[in-house]
Amino acid sequence: MSMTPPPGWYRDPSYPLVERWWDGAAWTDHRRTPDPVRQPLPVPPEARPPGGASGRAKAVALGGAAVVLVAAIVTGAVLLRLDHGDGETAAQTTPAVASPADTDGPSPTPSGPSPSAGDPSVVVDQLNGITLPLRSGWTRPKYIADHDVVMTTPGTYDCPGDPGLCRHGQVSSRTATATDVTSPKALAEGDIKDAVDSVYDRDLLGSRPFRGVTSHTLVRAGSVAVAGRAGYFVRWKVKTRVGPGGYVESLAFPSSVGTQALVIVRFAFDAGADGPPLSDMDRITRGIRSVGGTNAGGGVGSSIGPSN
Repeated sequence: MSMTPPPGWYRDPSYPLVERWWDGAAWTDHRRTPDPVRQPLPVPPEARPPGGASGRAKAVALGGAAVVLVAAIVTGAVLLRLDHGDGETAAQTTPAVASPADTDGPSPTPSGPSPSAGDPSVVVDQLNGITLPLRSGWTRPKYIADHDVVMTTPGTYDCPGDPGLCRHGQVSSRTATATDVTSPKALAEGDIKDAVDSVYDRDLLGSRPFRGVTSHTLVRAGSVAVAGRAGYFVRWKVKTRVGPGGYVESLAFPSSVGTQALVIVRFAFDAGADGPPLSDMDRITRGIRSVGGTNAGGGVGSSIGPSN
């Protein structure tokens, strides 16, 4: 019997190329790319297999096979849920991901707690060095194929187009790596169409939940301070062939970590009474902070504000 590992960053059992935050009792949704150079660590005494080098080799091989098996099961469960659209069934039948105590072989040493680890009021994007406020009416993502999504509205509904489940609102963040653009304005203006298409035209599985976009109008655009840095946003209202259409925003600003590459935060809100309030786009923007920092959020010296 082994003791429960302390909170920290460990290899993600569902995707071993990244690290995932273990809060001491369960996996959280926080992931990060591990350091490029990490010295091999000895197996903890309680996890070291008997039988010397031969026993350790067998344990490592079994551990690798277990990780692959768990990843296959989790991926299959997510795709099955997306194909058949039974959110409640998925929540009850998806196998639990193995905890650090259940895997054999060495694990990365915890790198220390994140400054916002365990704070229920924020979502941490460790890779881009920011936190986003988790406002009332929003929840951390579950059973989402897009790993860039950091929060969604709770619950789902049947998509009006191709079969599947849709959500009334989602927010995602990612590093803009596949571009030479260095201006937040140029990046936001170039990203907005892709942001629209990814939600209201064709999703990651190739489905068309709203049968495509028929038109769009510019709601507003302008400079905005995000976590104390100069950013830019572009917001469109889109009409779709079926369904209520929606509002989509691309927000670009420099990261506060690493090479300070540009970060893109995308907002997608269904239009109509069932969609989240449009003002949440502005409130979430104002609440973005650097991890461990107290710098000002969005809205400083900018024209952004609640819209109708």
